[in-house]
Amino acid sequence: MSANGSPSGKQPTATYDSAFLKACRREPVPHTPVWFMRQAGRSLPEYRKVREGIPMLESCMRPELVCEITLQPVRRHGVDAAIYFSDIVVPLKAIGIDLDIKPGVGPVVEQPIRTRADLARLRDLTPEDVSYVTEAIGLLTRELGPTPLIGFAGAPFTLASYLVEGGPSRTYENAKAMMYGDPGLWADLLDRLAEITAAFLRVQIEAGASAVQLFDSWVGALAPADYRRSVMPASRKVFETVAPYGVPRIHFGVGTGELLKLMGEAGADVVGVDWRVPLDEAARRVGPGKALQGNLDPTVLFSTPEAVEARTQEVLDAAAGLEGHVFNLGHGVLPATDPDALTRLVEYVHTRTAR
Repeated sequence: MSANGSPSGKQPTATYDSAFLKACRREPVPHTPVWFMRQAGRSLPEYRKVREGIPMLESCMRPELVCEITLQPVRRHGVDAAIYFSDIVVPLKAIGIDLDIKPGVGPVVEQPIRTRADLARLRDLTPEDVSYVTEAIGLLTRELGPTPLIGFAGAPFTLASYLVEGGPSRTYENAKAMMYGDPGLWADLLDRLAEITAAFLRVQIEAGASAVQLFDSWVGALAPADYRRSVMPASRKVFETVAPYGVPRIHFGVGTGELLKLMGEAGADVVGVDWRVPLDEAARRVGPGKALQGNLDPTVLFSTPEAVEARTQEVLDAAAGLEGHVFNLGHGVLPATDPDALTRLVEYVHTRTAR
């Protein structure tokens, strides 16, 4: 059991009684905790300054830089949790996949995975492959003190989509063609990616992450039957592998209103909800025994402060009956967002929900 759980016979760590971890465990909280996906990123001028001239993947491999970027939104906004600064393709790069993150495009894979022979390129991920992650989290946990750190990984389906397509896609025709036409190869690909993803999360938890989030950014492209048959086993494997550590496990995808129940069944303790489904309806779909995370539309932050407060209150009202609620946006912070709007949003949620 990780020291970040509350193992029997051991004293809880400084983060254990934080509002964020209490909400994840569906326990009473002093206020609704807040953090934002992509809170460490291009919306912050201090982020743009420290990243200047440094390629994305390289910035993910510099422990001091990762530490600084991860801490920036905690300092500026007073959020209740930090999210480890990384990218979903980092573990793939670490095992030798030839890929790069091209500005304005996203991850691009030089040689896509299309055949059974290609699976041999997906070797096991070892802690030594990502020693910079262990080092960065060591630096972070010392700096964060009682503020929890959320570990981060891309889910098998989203990673497979990048690997098979060779880059971002709107239709996923190559990935879906494999899923439908060669289900055996598809299942083996996702199983390998589940092992790599779980290994990446284990490294983060063992280094000191207090919770983990699995990002399945593109899984909303699937029908529920396809998710259940072709994706859920791999996601479940990731969650089951890290379950013994006792840290909360969060599952998030975009456009996943029809998949919310299944995403909870895959093994998450907290189900992330995008802005398309109100939280009270999301709770009905997910069913009891799960906390929810979300779900203000990120574009609301471009409106007036009064409009932001009104829409935020709608989210809080919809969350009033939940077993546990972590306030977040329904997707990541958009790059042009005014940082002051995020700071005001944190203060509003904390003030309105103080118990």
